[in-house]
Amino acid sequence: MANYTINHIHPSTSNNRRPGHLLLPQSITIHNTGNPTSSARNERAWLTNPTNNRTASYHLVVDEFEVIECLPLNENAWHAGDGSGAASGNRTSISIEICESGDYEKTLSNTCELAAKLLKQYGWGIDRLRRHYDWSGKICPRLMYDNGKWTGWDHFKQKVLEKMKLPTDNRKSDLNLSEAEQKLLINTLGQFTEQKLLQDTKWREKAEQGTLTLSELAWLNTMILSRK
Repeated sequence: MANYTINHIHPSTSNNRRPGHLLLPQSITIHNTGNPTSSARNERAWLTNPTNNRTASYHLVVDEFEVIECLPLNENAWHAGDGSGAASGNRTSISIEICESGDYEKTLSNTCELAAKLLKQYGWGIDRLRRHYDWSGKICPRLMYDNGKWTGWDHFKQKVLEKMKLPTDNRKSDLNLSEAEQKLLINTLGQFTEQKLLQDTKWREKAEQGTLTLSELAWLNTMILSRK
């Protein structure tokens, strides 16, 4: 997996690029940047470039070297071109921008790994993957489109599925909890499941098995706070 960097734009960023509306994700939307010379860092910098006057933003941008998280995954971005309605892609979907520069095959591989990780994290299948095209009809991700056919898109989804089927990493948790702390965590996750704040029992099971990681716990905390 490529290096993952969290570098959120500030809430006061111009042109309402980080509106701060609560996002309870229902899908993941894939884009191409449309810029054949731009890297992930360039795309992150574009969001705060004073010459940029567009009201457009995205959660994640990927190139051959890294993934940058530009917006929190529990806040909406303006990426789908379909307005601000409650069911719009802008308000229901996590956006991933694929850079077009450098080793594009490596970038695609990194994107497949990222998408697979997110789908597994949310307990979803590849049916939750969307194209920008699905929301607004724009030919995007453009490099997955070929003379009226979306063969590249079909190939991408298949590659994501293959990544999802790879063996799970069963290393021990990096939480370093005492026995009492682990018991409290297990009980708390069980309560959250009963209260429907969590919809998947696998998190409690992972805590019982001692395989729940610090990053997973941080993500769970974010999701639970957004649903209370």
